[in-house]
Amino acid sequence: MDNNCCSKKTERSSEEKKLIISRLNRIGGQINGIKNMVEKDAYCNDVLIQLSAVANSIKSLSSHILENHLYICVTKDLENGDFETIDELISLFKRFNK
Repeated sequence: MDNNCCSKKTERSSEEKKLIISRLNRIGGQINGIKNMVEKDAYCNDVLIQLSAVANSIKSLSSHILENHLYICVTKDLENGDFETIDELISLFKRFNK
C-alpha cells in the first residue's frame, strides 16, 4: 500500500460519515447474506448475481467518495499550492481502470 495513505486526513461531516457507514453496513449485510447462501449450498447463478450486486454497491460508494475527494480534498490542495495531489489522482485513476 502507498505510504501516503495515512499521512493525510479527510474531515467529513457527520451526515457524510453516517451515509458512508450506512452504505458500508449494507454491503457487509450483503456479504453475510452471500456467506449464508454458500453455507446453504445455494445455486451458483444466484450467488454470482448477489456478488455482482455487492460489486456494484462498492463501485457506487467508491464513485461517491471519489467525487467528494475531487470537490473537497483536491480543490483544497490545489488552492494551497499542493500540486502533488495531481500525482495522487493519476494513481487513483490507474487503480480504478484496472
